[in-house]
Amino acid sequence: MCGIAGVFSRSGPQRSSIIRRMTGTLRHRGPDADGFFEGHLCSLGHRRLSIIDVDAGIQPMFNEDERLAIVYNGEIYNHAELAVTLRSQGHVYRSHCDTETILHAYEQYGPEVVNRLRGMFAFAIWDCEREELFCARDRLGIKPFYYYHDSKVFLFASEIKAILEHPAVSPRLATGMLPEYLAFGYGSGQETLFRGIRKLMPGHFLRISAEHFEPRTHQYWNLPVTPSLRRQSDRDWISETRTRFDQVVESHQMSDVPLGIFLSGGLDSSAIAAVMQRKIDRPAKTFSVGHSGGHEEERCSELGWARTVAGALGTDHHEVSVGRAEFFAALPSLIWQEDEPIAWPSSVSLYFVSRLAAQHVKVVLTGEGSDECFAGYGRYRYQLINRRAQSVYGCLPDSLRRSIRERIESSNFLPADLRRKLKHTVLGRTPDLESLYLANFYGAFSRKEQACLLPSAHANPYSNFRGAFDEAGGLGLLEQMLYADKKTYLVELLMKQDRMSMAASIESRVPFLDHEFVEFAGTIPASLKLRGSSAKYVLKQAVAGLLPDEIIHRKKMGFPTPLKSWLLDPASAPLYDFLLEPGGLIAQELNVEFTRDLIARHRGGTEDATDRIWNLLNLQMWGDVFLYGRRERWVAA
Repeated sequence: MCGIAGVFSRSGPQRSSIIRRMTGTLRHRGPDADGFFEGHLCSLGHRRLSIIDVDAGIQPMFNEDERLAIVYNGEIYNHAELAVTLRSQGHVYRSHCDTETILHAYEQYGPEVVNRLRGMFAFAIWDCEREELFCARDRLGIKPFYYYHDSKVFLFASEIKAILEHPAVSPRLATGMLPEYLAFGYGSGQETLFRGIRKLMPGHFLRISAEHFEPRTHQYWNLPVTPSLRRQSDRDWISETRTRFDQVVESHQMSDVPLGIFLSGGLDSSAIAAVMQRKIDRPAKTFSVGHSGGHEEERCSELGWARTVAGALGTDHHEVSVGRAEFFAALPSLIWQEDEPIAWPSSVSLYFVSRLAAQHVKVVLTGEGSDECFAGYGRYRYQLINRRAQSVYGCLPDSLRRSIRERIESSNFLPADLRRKLKHTVLGRTPDLESLYLANFYGAFSRKEQACLLPSAHANPYSNFRGAFDEAGGLGLLEQMLYADKKTYLVELLMKQDRMSMAASIESRVPFLDHEFVEFAGTIPASLKLRGSSAKYVLKQAVAGLLPDEIIHRKKMGFPTPLKSWLLDPASAPLYDFLLEPGGLIAQELNVEFTRDLIARHRGGTEDATDRIWNLLNLQMWGDVFLYGRRERWVAA
């Protein structure tokens, strides 16, 4: 795992201090070494976390005639097999690392190289003769790649903060992103909250040359959008799932340094731990995080479940607990690490367990991606139920259904908890995708609230998700939801996983997101993913016997954080004062009076606004750290 950065300038050489400054901001991604290439038009920088061929894998790396130079971040799990073929075709190796395999494969196959790589990657290759830069990102977006372009310069980096070090770029708010941020807590498309800075999207590569100084992107891979024609018995699906799962876990153990596992005690991480423990001759190192403080913290903690798994498997187990004070004290520096507001409170907990793991290992395996492949989230089941109910309820006159919605919204007779539950059903929603699904299960601020918060009308905040959902229109409803989540929600989850682990200088790997395993999961019938009330049915059956039944069938908790109780703690009062500061982003870009009223309702107990206050807190703090020159107030240099 590493950090990469680069400058491609039409006007000739840049000051050498620029690429070194850009690369320096990424030191946490690669504390073991740095390296630079400074050519006439292009400069490349690299920070290395040594995992494979520790002694010989220095970057930037060059091919035999030094025509090509590469900087790369990731792991290619099939690089040994590729190297055999490339050597037979005459390529001469100087190392045993996967970086050199990418370089030789690009020599041999050109842009088609990306279709031969199995793993996670973001890389850039500079062709000195053609004066062309080729950049690529892995299929699922496991590794990050950001870029900026104007008429004079093209910049790229693993993190936005590196791009901000270039004098051509100043941090400015992309106001058009605010609706999607308020709705979801993140942006799911190529734009970021920084004006002019974009993501190279998953499954894409980019080319730019001195002759054609305009980035040209191309999608080289996509999730299948046509129904699978594979037919086999349930037993065969379960058996194949187990076989393929064993293979991807084994492939992801490729390393010349110690590995561990993030263990929540849930099905996904526990299954990885069980398979990994069977393949090594020593106790696997497992790491877990929980919360300390009181009853609510204990209720949200999964440490007990993790201990159960660790005891059953015989792992070398380690754990850490995070309290309210530690949590909020870490938040500003983690917003700096993430570059954008933090979407989920669990990111903070993930950092603390990453920091713990870094004391013992350099690489960890995680269970990210299983829910999006095997229908693990409760919202999938509830949406299917709502859709079936809507087919009957929709026969009632519109006026009657509207009256029922209004009564649920305003009734003083219904208990608050019952009213909240009814508002998640067809009784409290209109039947469109936005209301019944997106605003219902994803959204923080509703369209109505956004209209109050934003000074002027903006674009549809749900357009990126809707576009992905519609792309999969030929699939069934469950597969449409899974497809859209992989294209939007999962990309943000992976960014969280990358940033929080890299902040602690460790590499995280996601076996469930091996692209061939993802493609296989897409062929499994929906009835084997969600069977009755059992989510991830085929995966549970596949790992039966590896884990205690109580772990396989326990209710999903989803990395919970006691944020609600923490925000209601009197000690959190300064956070609310901060949200209302006249010089903050909320006061300058949003409606501060609406925010004041929302806080009053939340603290008064008449409304649970935990998720919305979290979004606003992160947005306000992000503005301080990146836009308004107040980073020193929050983040130690």
